[in-house]
Amino acid sequence: MAEKKLDKYRVAILATDLFEEAELIEPRKALQEAGAQTVIIAPKSGGIQAVQHDKKTQKVKVDMTLDQANPDDFDAVLLPGGAMNADALRIEKKAQEFVQNLDRNGKPIAVICHGSWLLISAGLVKGRHMTSYKTIPDDLKNAGANWTDEAVVRDRNWVSSRQPSDIPQFNQAMIELFSESRQKIHKAA
Repeated sequence: MAEKKLDKYRVAILATDLFEEAELIEPRKALQEAGAQTVIIAPKSGGIQAVQHDKKTQKVKVDMTLDQANPDDFDAVLLPGGAMNADALRIEKKAQEFVQNLDRNGKPIAVICHGSWLLISAGLVKGRHMTSYKTIPDDLKNAGANWTDEAVVRDRNWVSSRQPSDIPQFNQAMIELFSESRQKIHKAA
């Protein structure tokens, strides 16, 4: 059987209750189909509640809590949106430290919709070229990001996207970024 693009590649997915369902489920599926191992990390154990806009849908099992997660054990991170999810996650010190660690080590970060609020609170967006959901460009600009209204924006080790309708382009750009990162890891090894 041929090796998949992301075999042996571990992706942390940081989320909490009221995440936007499509922004976690669809990218996670694309990552798994590419061979990546995905790990749902949340502030609390058990399950986290998905929403489609403001309607509750399914619960997703949490694989590990932020207290248990070591960013050094992961190759990349995915930050789904959902305003309530992102607003709650951005004040979690351990979530801020997690993304700071990955970024400091040049590991890829994929973020969609409101997920960039965590990157703002972690002090990481200044000088970065990004996109986001249409209601938060001022937040990004005020934090020093260069915001543009595009389906997907790639800036060094980051890829950002706006909303669920952009997920096909987001998934493609995320897989490309993570695959390039994986190739660098294997060349260094």
